[in-house]
Amino acid sequence: MTGVLAASASTNHINPTAVAISVGIPFVICASIAVIVWAYFRLQAHRADAVAMAEYRKLAEQAVANQQELRTELARLTLKVEAVEKLMRDVG
Repeated sequence: MTGVLAASASTNHINPTAVAISVGIPFVICASIAVIVWAYFRLQAHRADAVAMAEYRKLAEQAVANQQELRTELARLTLKVEAVEKLMRDVG
């Protein structure tokens, strides 16, 4: 029985280098995968923001064009109203 205990005690010696390698390599691999996944989703968010900003720019350009068109139309209507007012003053 003492021989079994002596053999058991000699095999319980833990090699710190082996533990560091067997724990460290999977940890580094998992950490690398986590960083890659995080970077991928962050890139996708930036792409979505870029698409949204392009849509906002297009919308702003359309709004400016519409505003210029409305100003032109308003100027034409103002000239017509002034002509009608002048006609009413001349008649009345």
